[in-house]
Amino acid sequence: MTQLNAYIAGPLFNEGERWFDEQLEQIAREAGMTTFLPHRDGKEGQMKNADNIPRIFAEDCDAIDRCDIIIANLNGITTDDGTAWEMGYAYAKGKHIVGIYTDWRLQFTHQTINLMIECSLNKLVRSLDELRDYLADYVAHD
Repeated sequence: MTQLNAYIAGPLFNEGERWFDEQLEQIAREAGMTTFLPHRDGKEGQMKNADNIPRIFAEDCDAIDRCDIIIANLNGITTDDGTAWEMGYAYAKGKHIVGIYTDWRLQFTHQTINLMIECSLNKLVRSLDELRDYLADYVAHD
């Protein structure tokens, strides 16, 4: 069985955001996947000036191209704009997309997050435990 590659998408601009993304990465790794976590594996964590921006963009696109699954942190009143772009790119590439939204705020009665984002997902989970169960089943049936 080939090991699946997971791209962890999410905001990464403060310790709390990075901590949550790292929890997603750990769950993916525990499910048997190799992972790409942008602030750990990419240039985001090393960005010192605007010269790195084109390299970060290319690196993240390449990582999405190589991945089998995107795991996206969708928490917050609105989805992080970079995460939304990564999901759109992954959707256009036919990648399997799992979003996690643990926030209890809802936008509308029958809509948890922005409808364009929600409709691009293969699965929306509402907790780390639900993500753990889903990924274990996904890996087992791949």
